[in-house]
Amino acid sequence: MAKKVSSGRKAAKSAAPQKSAVSLSNLKPPKGSRHRKVRVGRGIGSKLGKTSGSGDKGQKSRRGYSRRRGFEGGQMPLHRRMPKRGFHNPFGVTYSVVNLEELNVFPEGETVTPDLLRAHGFVRRVTDPIKVLGDGELKTKLAIHAHAFSASAKDKITKAGGTFEVVA
Repeated sequence: MAKKVSSGRKAAKSAAPQKSAVSLSNLKPPKGSRHRKVRVGRGIGSKLGKTSGSGDKGQKSRRGYSRRRGFEGGQMPLHRRMPKRGFHNPFGVTYSVVNLEELNVFPEGETVTPDLLRAHGFVRRVTDPIKVLGDGELKTKLAIHAHAFSASAKDKITKAGGTFEVVA
């Protein structure tokens, strides 16, 4: 018996998938992108029956268990073993300090700003406010802008003929 051969047109038409217009009614997520939720405690054949993957007995197998932050299984936690000394002010401000003696490198009449001090490497931390201290003598007349000044720094700047301005 001879095999029946179908016409080429019909076979080609059925092999190519038919494209339809994309609309809200036929949208589907990509294959493999959505996973079925694991349902625990649904019988012995589900792999997660009886104890539902929590193991046998003990505190962690009970309903509503949640361990607190820093829990070490009953051992004395690290934050309680560490010695505590002194007082830490949560509202304290840490300044980056610059002494007046260091500012003698700037030419006469220069306006010294926090950005200029950071650019010249007098201050390393970018986020810290800058305080000018009165250590040493100021030999040049400068206009100094900073976040804070010590009383002796203010006196020495005015004696040198310069000005100071507190930046907010």
